[in-house]
Amino acid sequence: MATTPAFDIVFFGGTGDLALRKLIPALYDAHLAGALHPGGRIIALGRTPLGRDGYLALLESRVQPRLGSRFSDTAWADFLERVDFAKLDADNIDDYHQLAQSLGTSADRVLVCYLATAPHLFITICQHLSAAGLNHSNSRVVLEKPLGHDLQSSNAINEAVGQCFSENQIYRIDHYLGKESVQNLLAIRFGNTLFEPLWRREWIDNVQITIAEDLGVEERGEFYERTGALRDMLQSHLLQLLCIVAMEPPSSLTEDAVRDEKLKVLKSLKPFTAEDVLTKAVRGQYRSGAINGKPVPGYREEPNVDPASNTETFVALQAEVSGWRWAGVPFFLRTGKRMQERVAEIVINFRKVPHALFPMPVGVSSANRLVISLQPKESVRLYFLAKKPGDTMDLQSTYLNLDFHTMFKSRRSDAYERLLLDVINGRLALFMRRDEQAQAWTWVEPILACWGRHAIAPKLYTAGSWGPAASSGLLSRTGVSWHEEA
Repeated sequence: MATTPAFDIVFFGGTGDLALRKLIPALYDAHLAGALHPGGRIIALGRTPLGRDGYLALLESRVQPRLGSRFSDTAWADFLERVDFAKLDADNIDDYHQLAQSLGTSADRVLVCYLATAPHLFITICQHLSAAGLNHSNSRVVLEKPLGHDLQSSNAINEAVGQCFSENQIYRIDHYLGKESVQNLLAIRFGNTLFEPLWRREWIDNVQITIAEDLGVEERGEFYERTGALRDMLQSHLLQLLCIVAMEPPSSLTEDAVRDEKLKVLKSLKPFTAEDVLTKAVRGQYRSGAINGKPVPGYREEPNVDPASNTETFVALQAEVSGWRWAGVPFFLRTGKRMQERVAEIVINFRKVPHALFPMPVGVSSANRLVISLQPKESVRLYFLAKKPGDTMDLQSTYLNLDFHTMFKSRRSDAYERLLLDVINGRLALFMRRDEQAQAWTWVEPILACWGRHAIAPKLYTAGSWGPAASSGLLSRTGVSWHEEA
């Protein structure tokens, strides 16, 4: 396996949940696979003066148990040789100069500055990196979502960061784009003649995109109170998945060719009017219930949450892409916490046959359906009707199943691993461009404004359910149902 160039990756927020739960394990996996340059270094930054020994002890307690069967004493010891820790106060310019002295400001090595911090720190961090000379030609900065609170704050961050780093040095990360199944959607669409002729309004009845979590906000109550599900999930993950489903074939797989087509989709999304928000959007919040037979608190009872909070933990929308390919095809988007299952999937429901020779089996609403599962298992299933064995012509629904873990025996990289390697290697195709992000905010802002203007409180749903009943009603008005209800 080819390795990366020599690099230093610096994690701002190196003691935080994202770094310990996702980023460090992803780099360990890349190290285990031999994908990292032998001289590659990992520097975690934090305000607490842990020292290197203290940070390694933190990794031993928080990261090592997550590795499971991937853990190896030898590989872990080798991996820790790459790791260092430095105390840094994001507001203290002197700390950045000390970091620059430690790392050097030469462009001989790739420098990745990963900002796993609150968005309000992005501008300060980038300005101080620039002042310390850590924005050289081989530097890259990774910005976590949500980038800002609205279009104005997002533009302010992008403008300020753009004064310190050029656009091709800025990596706006959405980890869903690093998932194998999402990239496989591109391969399925544009690498085969089977689907592309059918990928249009004449043959597709509706599209459903769901990202459901069975977890609550956990220890992120303070963050979630400022954010909510629409900003946290729909503005980023769900719209990016919609773009990949709806985009036209790019001229090539180069970064700008792909991102140009995604931008066209975002610009083609039919804007929401105030009436649309009231009729085509559902805002929800979980109340106490049970997950896997165990009682769980409601959102308002979570730590650091206002007991009278109206922050949404669930959103469902009916969107439409204007244009010849998709005119009239509803795109149903749904995301929520404390749902019945942890699942992320894209469902393409094809139209019914023009003349039904056979009665539709009981409980089957669509004869042909393509289901791309992103989590917890990555697979692609093509549903169709087939004759049941016997002396009748009764049909039943069955499917062809591409289970990636069964079909492909080679090692599969985690989404964060793939994206971290792309950053180090300078590949931008799976990251959002500034104009994409601005267009996404432009589309969701009228929804946020209407909710605020009309003081629309979220509809309560029981933890462990599939969300408010109004979410099912959103689809039933068009004669369809969510995939798990079909």
